[in-house]
Amino acid sequence: MAVFRPFRAYRPSKERQADIPALPYDVMSSDEARDFVIGNRYSFLHIDKAEIDLPEGTDIYSDEVYKKASENLQRLKDEGALVQDKKAYYYIYRQVMNGRTQTGIVGCASIDDYINDVIKKHEHTLEAKEKDRIRHVEACDSNTGPIFLAYRKNSELSSIIELWCASNEAEYDFISSDGVHNTVWVVTDDVAAKRICSLFGETKALYIADGHHRCASAVKVGLKKRQKSPNYTGEEEFNFFLAVAFSAEELEIMDYNRVVSDTNSLSEEELLAEISKSFDVEKVQGRFKPSERHTFGMYINGKWFCLRAKQELINEDDPVERLDVSVLQNLLLSPVLNIKNPRNDKRIDFIGGIRGIEELERRAQSDMKIAFAMYPTTIGELMDIADAGKTMPPKSTWFEPKLLSGIFIHSLS
Repeated sequence: MAVFRPFRAYRPSKERQADIPALPYDVMSSDEARDFVIGNRYSFLHIDKAEIDLPEGTDIYSDEVYKKASENLQRLKDEGALVQDKKAYYYIYRQVMNGRTQTGIVGCASIDDYINDVIKKHEHTLEAKEKDRIRHVEACDSNTGPIFLAYRKNSELSSIIELWCASNEAEYDFISSDGVHNTVWVVTDDVAAKRICSLFGETKALYIADGHHRCASAVKVGLKKRQKSPNYTGEEEFNFFLAVAFSAEELEIMDYNRVVSDTNSLSEEELLAEISKSFDVEKVQGRFKPSERHTFGMYINGKWFCLRAKQELINEDDPVERLDVSVLQNLLLSPVLNIKNPRNDKRIDFIGGIRGIEELERRAQSDMKIAFAMYPTTIGELMDIADAGKTMPPKSTWFEPKLLSGIFIHSLS
């Protein structure tokens, strides 16, 4: 059963509630971040992407970057822009984007639950990305970016959240740079907090929706601290990591589309002939965005096609093989375009659905040749794969809205 407990967050003063929070470190480049913070010395990007405060060209993995991140975090604390609560609380974090609402509980999950697979994963992690976040967490002695968790529907937990939000004044209420309406409540009632803790204690599994690298890194930092503290009790803060847990039915996964740089030396006619062996191919008027599973849009040479995978070629009994990203890979990208490993093949790139189908056309008309519009993976598919102990192909899910960094910081000491 899951451990999910309250904590004493460092968080923005009310005056800085809209100035500090920022999009995650991995959704923008250093140059984009440097431009973004002009005029805002409080942005959490000064901590999450501290190279922006060092000379251009600085190696983003240099010791100076991690040192600067720590200095910038301490500066916000010293100036009173970040203040730590005197008591451990749960927090409720609501985001509204394009009329859709998701509301999560902010707390700390257990590194032991991650190790014992109570917290379930669906992606492999890359050592280089883990190493970066490990160094960042160690330098700051804090979890600075929350892990995005999901849990299966719990009606009582949902009722507690809704009642608290309806009955209590919000601590923060602001529109972030991405146009998302963010609202935060502090759960100050001990009875409500104990019941939240108990309900999570009855939860069989939590699922990582987004943040696999941050999560793996937080766990490894905790394990390193245990080695340095052989008499640890298990209650120390380094045994836990910052997370926001959402009821799965509130979450939406957007399409994660593909673009390919060439046709593998095939003419358009040859390409369509090869694709027709595994798909029913239909030329369509205007843009085509799939509205059902196993259907794909393909854009090439200014034309859109609808591709419907032949059902007899799909292994519906395997939760990974029946994913649309797997169907496209196994029936088209690999056999027709010779893209065997999309994780490291430089001929393929991936475009989050937030950018719109227009971005697929733009890329196919500029630096790429073919674009594929995908039907999004569902949260149910994600949980089925995690429950089966399997992993998704790379770039299978794109969650929006992104959880902001800098609203909550979890100190490990």
